[in-house]
Amino acid sequence: MDLGYLLHLLIPSWNSVAILALFFTYLAVAGSILPGKVVPGVILQDGSRLHYRCNGLISLLLLVGLVGAAAKLDIVSLTVIADRGLELLSTTFLFSFLVTLVLYAVGCKSSNRGSSLKPHVSGNLLDDWWFGIQLNPQFMGIDLKFFFVRAGMMGWLFINLSVFARSIQDGTLSQSMILFQLFCALYILDYFIHEEYMTSTWDIIAERLGFMLVFGDLVWIPFTFSIQGWWLLSNKVELGTAAAIANCCTFVIGYLVFRGANKQKHVFKKDPKVPIWGNPPRVIGGKLLVSGYWGIARHCNYLGDLLLALSFSLPCGMSSPIPYFYPIYLLILLIWRERRDEARCAEKYREIWAEYRTLVPWRILPYIY
Repeated sequence: MDLGYLLHLLIPSWNSVAILALFFTYLAVAGSILPGKVVPGVILQDGSRLHYRCNGLISLLLLVGLVGAAAKLDIVSLTVIADRGLELLSTTFLFSFLVTLVLYAVGCKSSNRGSSLKPHVSGNLLDDWWFGIQLNPQFMGIDLKFFFVRAGMMGWLFINLSVFARSIQDGTLSQSMILFQLFCALYILDYFIHEEYMTSTWDIIAERLGFMLVFGDLVWIPFTFSIQGWWLLSNKVELGTAAAIANCCTFVIGYLVFRGANKQKHVFKKDPKVPIWGNPPRVIGGKLLVSGYWGIARHCNYLGDLLLALSFSLPCGMSSPIPYFYPIYLLILLIWRERRDEARCAEKYREIWAEYRTLVPWRILPYIY
């Protein structure tokens, strides 16, 4: 593709701004008024706790229905995102950049001493802008961190669906595209079915909201996790029966490990007495779970996540490394995050963590790492 033409496609347009604005407006309104389970977050250092309305699934299904109805009435095109992918990418990137500048400026002026809004300023402008200075900044009563995660996951699905519509329109629909779309859709729907589990993840309870999270949620997740679909639009892949079955097995195993580990952790934090795999949970120091998946590897959920990421790319075959960008990136990210987690836990739990490491020596992949 001509470089000049590519750069032209990256220029934001008012149409891409309108699409993004409508998407965010819908999420803000739907998230505020649609029914959903209200889940208490973890108790913060000052004794307070936030509450999250977990209505992401109904918000998503309603939006799918609205877009489908609008397409039926020729109000919108189902391929609009696929047709404007690059300009939507640049528009979302600029929005993320501007949002984090505002978050930094507002955070610096905050006089709130509560755990959620207390500014943590290191004095290093780049570091504070990248990692953020407030834990849970809000806008009009909306928790922005939770909002941006929801937007990124929904954005990922709608990019995929638009690419899927484009492949049908172009007559390039293949078994590989169907498998990729099916795996991603199941993963995203499962995320929203279990959205309350997100409230106990490290990103929500410990990471401050800066460019790293905003960019990661709004740009990185939807636009890079969908690379396989874009690649399949112009590359035909024929999978054999054995390859398709192996791909499905990778997804199922990855899902069982990922969802099982995260569910065990979430349930344990809510009620430490709930049995795991039919037995009372084993705990070290009253804090660290050593039962179920968490007795197999210290970050067994990462293994499930990596297997799922691999299952999204396997439908593309082995002819190019491009569709494997997501699992390769995720491997690097999770090893880096695992190292950060280990350092924090070693400092927080000290001798308890040393005992846990002795009982559970494997970090992510048993007997290998």
